[in-house]
Amino acid sequence: MQKTELPMASEGYPFILFSGFTTLICSLLDFPIPALICLLLTGFITYFFRDPCRVLPDEPNAIVCPADGKVIVVREVDDDRFLQQRVIKISIFMDVFNVHVNRIPFAGTVERVVLSPGKFYAADKDTAVLNNEYCAVTIQTPDNHRYTIVQIAGLIARRIVCRAEKGDQVVAGQRFGLIRFGSRVDLYLPLSTQVRVSEGQKVTAGETVLGILEPTSPPIT
Repeated sequence: MQKTELPMASEGYPFILFSGFTTLICSLLDFPIPALICLLLTGFITYFFRDPCRVLPDEPNAIVCPADGKVIVVREVDDDRFLQQRVIKISIFMDVFNVHVNRIPFAGTVERVVLSPGKFYAADKDTAVLNNEYCAVTIQTPDNHRYTIVQIAGLIARRIVCRAEKGDQVVAGQRFGLIRFGSRVDLYLPLSTQVRVSEGQKVTAGETVLGILEPTSPPIT
């Protein structure tokens, strides 16, 4: 039998414990208003760091969504920072009420991880892409495609957590990090990708199919 796991990101435990402890102290000291505020804060932090289970789509070559939120960009761009080629870019904005655990879109081998310090503009603005702190993970698929997933810090989000390391073998839907507290994730995909989402669409990490990655060669029969 599989072990039962708490649906909570481990990075949230220190915040929850501290807030809960503060709530207890305020209650013991008979400070009802501060205790109530701390209790509400504890509830919000617990909600923010939730990490629900997700069911992967049963579809060959599906690129699954890396983050909960709203699609704000779907277009072709010339990417001169990560893949050095023309790609399809899909951007997902996460507000403070979305699940912030990020997941791997497609199986492969981690080729490179780049963490770049930067500023903290609002993540839904174009200035965030070029100036904000980010962590970019480039992955090579078994079919020799390359794609990059970029975690971008935002106005409130000041901490990027990325557990992926160069050489890691990853699978679609696998948890690899998160961003605190409200931010965005950009995905740079090969031009051959058949996109399945549009701007303004709400998406779910690990479940929504962003597109289908075309094989580089026909299967051997």
